[in-house]
Formats: sequence, structure tokens, C-alpha cells
Amino acid sequence: MKLSVVILNYNVRYFLELCIKSVEAAITTLDAEIIIVDNNSEDDSCQMVKELFPEVILLENKENFGFSKGNNMGVSKAKGEYLCILNPDTVVAEDTFISILKFADNTTNLGIIGCKLINGVGTFLPESKRNIPYINAAYKKLLGNSEAYYATHLTENETGKVDILVGAFMLMKRDLYLKVKGFDEDYFMYGEDIDLSYKVLKSGYHNYYYGATSVIHYKGESTLKDKHYARRFYGAMQIFYKKHFKKNVLFDMFVWGGIRLVYLFRKVPVNKVKYVSGYVLISDKMNDSIQTVLPKKIRLQSNLDNLENNTEVIFDAHQLSYKEIITMIEAVKKGKSITYKILPQNANFILGSDNAISRGEVMILN
Repeated sequence: MKLSVVILNYNVRYFLELCIKSVEAAITTLDAEIIIVDNNSEDDSCQMVKELFPEVILLENKENFGFSKGNNMGVSKAKGEYLCILNPDTVVAEDTFISILKFADNTTNLGIIGCKLINGVGTFLPESKRNIPYINAAYKKLLGNSEAYYATHLTENETGKVDILVGAFMLMKRDLYLKVKGFDEDYFMYGEDIDLSYKVLKSGYHNYYYGATSVIHYKGESTLKDKHYARRFYGAMQIFYKKHFKKNVLFDMFVWGGIRLVYLFRKVPVNKVKYVSGYVLISDKMNDSIQTVLPKKIRLQSNLDNLENNTEVIFDAHQLSYKEIITMIEAVKKGKSITYKILPQNANFILGSDNAISRGEVMILN
């Protein structure tokens, strides 16, 4: 088997359904499998997977084991030559795995491959490619200066070596994952991807950022910036420094004290109130069920031309490929306050996410 796609889920049932549908479309020509690990979700995620995707391998945990252990459990069932660790709040293009696997097969001393991630409104996510978070760079990042933290030697559309990749999308050989013992289970959530990337580098392999394919990451779903986020994140960084950069007592005090100070003086994100001036459905026919859940009349279009500010666009995945949807979102000029939702194939909902600090919006159709 060529590829195993491992998706760890926790309470994002509708985003998971969209994700699986996009992955299925992307592996139609590959010898591949999908493995879902559910960390004791309180919604009907598991029932949905059983009913809609009976061919998917589903592991149902009876407690939330966290990101590292959950993914390690999924990998233990994998049979593929390659693994892709994928967040459930992502949408991949039909050619994502094909193009990345071609690159992987032709790259020697391969570590981990990441790709270009964009959020739900098409903005590039700079954490797609990062440097090793040495103390100086990490402090600058947490205080608002991220130049040394992110891998700016490559543009978002280029491909090349980087140090650190993000856990929302990590592709690597299964043998290498097992060789470096996978995700470190001392991390519950956050920091695991930094640790794994660094372990692979220390083992003599090269990590790569692959900017030739784009994947949507509805970041607010899996990395919700609630009141506990900062404490969990900085706690994970403490674990990372202790494991990889511990030097002496004075150094430890400097790191721990600095992280706590940054936590106390961090900027608290503010969630803006959303205003929609009108709705546009990108399809070749009107969908009456969508109109019934919208407060304003929806307009039918075949493209994204002549959009007014604060328009919400709904993509009909019955008519458009996921690659077309991703490409259209990226093509729209940023700054027009355009937001997006997707109607998946054979689904009774539309969904989208406009920022990284709040939950996405799911609208159930009548």
C-alpha cells in the first residue's frame, strides 16, 4: 500500500465529513487507506463515519488521549509506505497526494513534507513552514516579531528545505515515523509537530515545505484560541526546551520565567463581529434548501467576478472539484472581506470558518 491517511478527530463531526470526502477524492487513483481515530467525541462523529464511510478504518477511544497518543494509535494500524497526518478540519485538493508523493519518491534522505496551508478565507498560514524555535526567535514571536520564527527564506509558493512543519499536514515514510518513535506522548496538545520535526532533523533527514499544492485548514476548529490555549501552548514549549535545550539551572530559570512573562503580557485576540451584505452560490443551478437557511436572498454565479465587500460565497462541491474551490479562494484579492462556505457532495449542511480564534459556522439545511 502506498499511503495511509491518519485523521485524529475530536468533536468536529461536520468538518470531518468534508475532510474525508476531499481525501476520498484525492486517493481515487492511489493504493491508500483512511484511518480515523476519534478521541471520545461527544457529537455523532463515529456514527457518521460508520454510516457514510464504512470502508474507513475507525478507532473509537473511550477517553481523550490527546494529539500525540491518538495519532500514534492510528499509525499503529497503518499499512502504507507513506503516512499523512492530517487534521479533520482540512480540505485537500484532488491532486494533493499525487503531486507530493511524486516529489517524495524523487527526494533522497527525505524527512517530513508539509504543504501550503491557507485558512478559510484564503490567507496563507505562515506556520506551514517554520524555523527551529530557539529561545531568541520564540520570544520575539510571542512578543509579536515573527520574522525569525517562520521560514521566510522560501515564499509561500516555493519548495525547499525547512526545519519545522505543522501537524495539520505532515507526510513522511512510515518506517521513519516508527524509527524516531512518532509523536512524543509527553505532549497532550501543541508542540508535538515541532518536536517530531526536530527529531527527524537530528536523525539526519531533511524536512521540506512543498508550496505547489494548497490545503484549506479551518484553523479555529482544531486550535481554538480559548482561555486555555495560551497556557497549553506555552506549557508545550516548556516540554520542548526541557527535552532538547536543557543546559543548566540558570538557563532553565530563564526559559521558564520568560515563558510565564510572555503568557502574562500576551496579546489577547479579539473576535470581530461578522457582517454579510449578500450571498453568492457558485454552481450551475440554484439550491432552494440553502436559501431557506440564509437571512438574505442568494445570487447564482459561475465565478467570483464582481463580488462586493462582505459577500459570503457558497461553493457547490457537486459542481466544483475541491481543487477548483481552493484555487478560486486563493485567487480573490484579500482585503475585500469575502467569506466562504462549502456545500459538500450529498450533504445536508454548509460550513466555513472565517478566522483562527473562533469556531467555524455550520448551517444545517432543511
